[in-house]
Amino acid sequence: MQIPQNRFKQRLLAGEVQYGLWQGLADPIAAELCANTGFDWLLLDGEHAPNDLRQLLAQLQAIAPYPSQPIVRPAVGDNVLIKQLLDIGTQTLLIPMVESAEQAQQLVRAVRYPPVGIRGVGASIARASRWNSVSDYLDAADEQICLIVQMESRAGLNNLPAICEVKGVDAVFIGPVDLSASLGHRGNPNHPEVQQAIEQAINCIKTAGKPIGILCGDPSQVAHYRTLGVSFFGVGADTFLLLDGAKTLRAKFA
Repeated sequence: MQIPQNRFKQRLLAGEVQYGLWQGLADPIAAELCANTGFDWLLLDGEHAPNDLRQLLAQLQAIAPYPSQPIVRPAVGDNVLIKQLLDIGTQTLLIPMVESAEQAQQLVRAVRYPPVGIRGVGASIARASRWNSVSDYLDAADEQICLIVQMESRAGLNNLPAICEVKGVDAVFIGPVDLSASLGHRGNPNHPEVQQAIEQAINCIKTAGKPIGILCGDPSQVAHYRTLGVSFFGVGADTFLLLDGAKTLRAKFA
């Protein structure tokens, strides 16, 4: 058996534009339903949604038959948690609130096997290697792992050039909502100062040659960011879709 190919990473490195949807319902049926809609990637959120390892595993299994590629965002870039997420079959990680090159370097080590990293060698009893059915998993795993760091604070913005220089960071994702709060404009990511900071970050990441992602649900803004070099976009969330759909249906019978 061959190791599953990380099609998200392949397309990312090829510079293709990819659109994704946040998964906040923490439910495998909801994840499979969204995987059936044609989004390039689905973000399984362990930071703000009530997801534990088993729930994330169930969602990875639900998405697996579909073209949509899963990305997992843990609550924190903890070495042990990262090891567990990789062992259940996660290949792409989005780590929140990365604020220094040292932190990025530690994350690179956490997702790779020794001697270049510190990932524990236990995948033979885990889904990642299909329980040792992928005979060359230990040799092939690192190439299929995609590490995305999320820049969403003033400190991260200040240290972004150094973060982008870290070998093994595959892409940088900009979080406008937390960034706006950090810059003193909480709840207003469209404030001119925040937008200026976002464009500054995009230029920095682009200069470093890293792929750039952002959370943005406004089609006109997405088009603008595409001209600046952003290639993967989180454009919505399952929670919002359910809420908006329920409100729209109820209003028809007011």
